[in-house]
Amino acid sequence: MFGLSKLFRPKTDFSQLVKDGAVIIDVRTAGEYADGHIKGSKNISIDKIQSSLATLKKLNKPVITCCRSGARSAMAVRFLKGAGVEAYNGGPWTALQNALQ
Repeated sequence: MFGLSKLFRPKTDFSQLVKDGAVIIDVRTAGEYADGHIKGSKNISIDKIQSSLATLKKLNKPVITCCRSGARSAMAVRFLKGAGVEAYNGGPWTALQNALQ
């Protein structure tokens, strides 16, 4: 069910988050990442997010996830938030890259 709260949720200011120190995590495969990515982002594929949790928590910074379509990054955000990490879904990496310019 689609709730009205999603319609009226304020848009995330990804540029400000990055300026404030947020880390961009691209959860695509290494091959996808090699084909193009956001400068300065880190590649931790979705299947390695769980094993990288301690490292991400040590950063003590918000995390913005991205992928090809936004589906894998949404899964990563759900996991990270559940583990106590401040996380945001940046969606497709190309759209996030445009939002940061």
